[in-house]
Amino acid sequence: MPHIGLFTLVVRDYDDAIAFYTDKVGFELIEDTDLGDGKRWVVVAPKGATQTRVLLAKAKGERQTCIIGDQTGGRVGFFLNTDDFARDHARMTDAGVRFLEAPRHEPYGTVAVFEDLYGNKWDLLELRK
Repeated sequence: MPHIGLFTLVVRDYDDAIAFYTDKVGFELIEDTDLGDGKRWVVVAPKGATQTRVLLAKAKGERQTCIIGDQTGGRVGFFLNTDDFARDHARMTDAGVRFLEAPRHEPYGTVAVFEDLYGNKWDLLELRK
């Protein structure tokens, strides 16, 4: 069955982005391959994820640099599902992740919006069972 394998986040710096997603969000570094000429193939993913992963792509040129942190026009564009909201919210908060709101309970589950190091908005989401 088809699935989304990768999606790209445009970043200012590979190493800063790797550190944020691995040290603060809790992802693991899947691949970091030097492609030459300052380019790298950098893939991170939530621990244990086997399908969807994130390609961290360093911005090249003014057009790409301008969208860093605003790849979805200020909307939440990324959704990090969890099976234990309280655990992951506490861990991420302790690691310095900036949440833009207190956790809230919605008909679909528990959610709070956080920003990545550039300002892209993510939902941390535990779906109601």
